[in-house]
Amino acid sequence: MQAGRLASRLRGEAISAIHTSPQPRTCQTAAAIAAAAGLADPRIVPELDEVDFGSWSGRTFDDLDRDVAFRRWNEVRSFSRTPAGESMHDVQSRILRHMEAAAHELGDRTITLVSHADVIKAVVIYQLGLSIDAWQRFEVEPASITRIEVTGWAWKLLGLNEVVW
Repeated sequence: MQAGRLASRLRGEAISAIHTSPQPRTCQTAAAIAAAAGLADPRIVPELDEVDFGSWSGRTFDDLDRDVAFRRWNEVRSFSRTPAGESMHDVQSRILRHMEAAAHELGDRTITLVSHADVIKAVVIYQLGLSIDAWQRFEVEPASITRIEVTGWAWKLLGLNEVVW
């Protein structure tokens, strides 16, 4: 339902390419957007994947809330790392590398990236020149739109967390 409304909202946009995280929920959203835009299948891009939570993967939030390391991760991400997984700096580096490569490859054409809240937050934080620890200061809802213009000399945040459902 959210994916369908998002796809309808983006139908009139001049989207040239869609890149998506390999997770099933993002692939479904990307496929709905591609169908509405009349584009070929989205390109699956590992750099858009969710944070690798390492040994925390598969555990419930109730269980994790009792873990001191998990609480620290959520309080001070600039100095924390998921056990056997990624730091937020790792996440930020991989998404920014992909965005720069995609901008170089496709020039001034519009690319839709379908990813996850923490990954999107890592980009916005970079764009605004904030610390990784600012990740809790704003929301990125599921199936929302955040717009960033990437040009050769500047990145501009044009919109954040536009909810269409």
